[in-house]
Amino acid sequence: MSNCNYPAIKNRRLAQKINTFKAFRSRNYTLYFVGRSVSQFGTWMQRTAVVWVIYTMTHSAFMLGVTIFAEQFPSFILSLLGGIASDRYDRYKIVKITQIASMVQATVLAVLMITGTQAVWSILVLSVLLGIINAFDVPARQALIHEVLYEEADLPNALSLNSAMASLARLAGPALAGIILQKLGAGTCFLLNAASFGTVIISLALMKLPPSRIYQKKNKVSTELKDGFVYLKKRQDLALIITILALTSLLVLPYDTLLPLFAKIVFKGNAATFGYITSFIGLGAVGGTIFLASLKPATNLKRILIITIISLGIGLIFFSQIQNFWWAMPFAVIIGFGSVAQGTISNTIIQMETSAKMRGRIISIMIMAMFGMLPLGSLVVGAVTQVIGAPNTILGQGILALVLAFYFRNILSGKRQPAQKITSDETKEVILENI
Repeated sequence: MSNCNYPAIKNRRLAQKINTFKAFRSRNYTLYFVGRSVSQFGTWMQRTAVVWVIYTMTHSAFMLGVTIFAEQFPSFILSLLGGIASDRYDRYKIVKITQIASMVQATVLAVLMITGTQAVWSILVLSVLLGIINAFDVPARQALIHEVLYEEADLPNALSLNSAMASLARLAGPALAGIILQKLGAGTCFLLNAASFGTVIISLALMKLPPSRIYQKKNKVSTELKDGFVYLKKRQDLALIITILALTSLLVLPYDTLLPLFAKIVFKGNAATFGYITSFIGLGAVGGTIFLASLKPATNLKRILIITIISLGIGLIFFSQIQNFWWAMPFAVIIGFGSVAQGTISNTIIQMETSAKMRGRIISIMIMAMFGMLPLGSLVVGAVTQVIGAPNTILGQGILALVLAFYFRNILSGKRQPAQKITSDETKEVILENI
């Protein structure tokens, strides 16, 4: 190759790097990203510590399901109200309030653990409180991304960077939590999570946002709820994606309820082992982000969605039947890959294709599908495991994933949905910049 081509190649590479991180042109988004990055690590540490503490105290798979149910079911019940609040009121103020409340919740949990006054009921009550907070936090926080950007065209890049950050937190957070659980105890994990919310609060305080854009008059709550579902009925492409999310969240994704059992019983390990399993799943999540970044123009996202569900099912089936830790970890990676890729694809479609004035409510419906059905599934998984054991339960979940994939493959192949296909440069960026 001629030397005269080197400057052109260098310039193309530089332009690609700038394009990959262009959302950081916005000072507000940079602050948002930094705060959320720290908070995500703290959140995964707390999640890991809570389920380990509950299992250590009860040695019950069913109680693991109850714990996850306690945190996530309030989101299922209240997320629609959270979406309405996000469309009605200043999202920036809502997020500030929810972050302060989350910090208080983590602090109380830490005090209980450090003083040795914790009980199963107190952890469950605090989990319910966190679920209520998240019901209002997540819709407002997701919709706030649009307001912290200088240009709307940077939205795909911002969503991609958020996805990559979340995947990295899922990779490192549980491993770090496992080590801290062994060395310093669960109370330290909760204290660190409380401190991480402080970072978010500081980043919010440093933002300079224009006056909040309220897109609608304040009608009756019932009317606004109805408007959200009427909009979704007209957008059947979005409704189908949310249906798939709901079913996989109910039947397949609660596999993580049983990970402490695999760490302690199947692999004969400890809290660190549990953290490592979750981190290998996080490694697969990062791989899912890289996979999405490698997609070519005109890639059919419907087909990719089905492929990710199939990979999730295969990973669960093999993981459930292997009793050697290191032989099982490649399949934990596959599980993480399938889990995050389908979620990222679905979230990207819904965020980009929903009108601004309906965004909070449609996001809340998506949250209800994803995080509302998970606790119900966790209860079922916990109860079934008491009867047939953890390996057989996860085996069944893997089989169900394959059944869902092949069923929806036929439905999706019969529909032409522009939201599912890369047909413009802007939509292409959502996938190509997902790292």
